[in-house]
Amino acid sequence: MKKLAIIFLIGVVIIVGIAYMYLSYKASYNEARKENNQFESYYNQEFYGADVVTLINKAYDNNLTNAVEKDENGIFKENDINSIKIDIKMLDNDTTYNMETLYSGGMDKFVQFYNSIKFKCTQIEYHLNNKVKYLLIEQITQ
Repeated sequence: MKKLAIIFLIGVVIIVGIAYMYLSYKASYNEARKENNQFESYYNQEFYGADVVTLINKAYDNNLTNAVEKDENGIFKENDINSIKIDIKMLDNDTTYNMETLYSGGMDKFVQFYNSIKFKCTQIEYHLNNKVKYLLIEQITQ
């Protein structure tokens, strides 16, 4: 009778452990989907300069919330978990700027000059945990 109780108890522990791992995975997956939706909705879509500012602010806030480290130049370091990097390729001077450069230069100035200019997100990359890690936004009108 004791052997049967022990086997039953071990079976219950195994089932509870598997259920816990599955529920943890689903919660993590749903969190990643929720965070990604903020960025994926812009992929292959045309939008204006004000939306670029919105994306940069979301990514910057995400990096601060997740305590992503910065290098000596004030650029967020990629951490393979939850960092987000955005590059903006401008047609005006055929230069690619990182989000930190535009953020520190003043987003109000960017909106002032590029509010009516169209942009498009042309590239998106993911971390191994399926969270967005990189966006490339290109200016498509001048």
